[in-house]
Amino acid sequence: MTQAPTIVRIEGVSKRFVVRKDNSLKERIVSLGRVGKKHRREFWALQDVSVDIKAGTTVGLIGHNGSGKSTLLKVIGGIIDPTGGTVERRGRIAALLELGAGFHPDLTGRENVYLNASILGLSKEQTDARFDDILAFSGIGDFINTQVKFYSSGMYVRLAFSVAVHTDPDLLLVDEVLAVGDEAFQRKCLDKIRSFQQEGRTIILVTHSLGQVTELCDRAILLNKGNVVFDGDPREAVAEFRDILEDRRQADLATAPKEAAPAHNTVTEVTVCAAGRNEQDDIRAGDDLKIRVTLSAEKELENWVCAIQIDSALGQVIYGTTSKRMGKDLGVLRGQRAVEFTLKDVRFGGGKYFINASLMDFEGRHLHDFPQAASFNVTDHALSAGVLYAEPVLADLG
Repeated sequence: MTQAPTIVRIEGVSKRFVVRKDNSLKERIVSLGRVGKKHRREFWALQDVSVDIKAGTTVGLIGHNGSGKSTLLKVIGGIIDPTGGTVERRGRIAALLELGAGFHPDLTGRENVYLNASILGLSKEQTDARFDDILAFSGIGDFINTQVKFYSSGMYVRLAFSVAVHTDPDLLLVDEVLAVGDEAFQRKCLDKIRSFQQEGRTIILVTHSLGQVTELCDRAILLNKGNVVFDGDPREAVAEFRDILEDRRQADLATAPKEAAPAHNTVTEVTVCAAGRNEQDDIRAGDDLKIRVTLSAEKELENWVCAIQIDSALGQVIYGTTSKRMGKDLGVLRGQRAVEFTLKDVRFGGGKYFINASLMDFEGRHLHDFPQAASFNVTDHALSAGVLYAEPVLADLG
């Protein structure tokens, strides 16, 4: 792959947007003719980005909202011009940057296929030859003769993606649009992307699905505040991104208005680590996970229950248990007290996980909840993906 030609060369690209502060018509009339920072604000979406992309690679652009991913993709596609720097491209480009981009709402799906295909460089004769395949792939059937302004968002995406992938692009740019279609169509799109990879085409993908990045991409570029902060192995990029997201979450918590604590009973602190290691160390398959929950009661509390729940980064419940489920009577809670759950031989899949802790009574009523009280990272596994890790063994049965 190192001998493959460069299909996209980005050198020192920056992009500035000017955001007006006078949003209403009245404000704009009052400030008419006035110049200065008082009535506008400059925002740098990209800052001195330099990247080379080789032909035949699949590159994922990741980062939080506002990091510059979509802006960079639009600069690569020639949709917007950079404020500074240069972009060089070669080959035919097909771009799926916005929902329904290139479609006219008053035209039918059929008419928009020809319009969009011509924008992407196909002649009418070429579109005629591929029309049946485009229609079959989109799966919209008789709606092809309906004005697209009556289409659902899913129908928009299916038709737009179908046109784009049937133009034989050398470079395919995809910006999060695959998340709109149903599961069956998403699988069809991913299968098409894999076939493009086998054909040696180049794909640049913006997505918030970190699983797609590690599964599909040869390389990942992590953007933060318009800067490239990591460029390399997708698993390492995803791990770095999760750390950035956690730092942002902690910063948001620190600046958020503090809610008044319950009058009597609270979960005050939660810590997590692998047995025998430091709190900041990643968790590995086979570790014993120790979760310490500190609770406090101003008055004596009898028949109380401590509960923990582990969620994935997407909020999916991965594991939960309580002292009551374990048959443990914790006696009377007086003042401050700590309990420790040990989860033996954990087998979480790679990623970031969050721990929620609760103080409950014996009837299951929640006296106090501490959501996302602590988090831990699990080392990515080269042999598998998902929230569960199991060591795979393959037998060839002939």
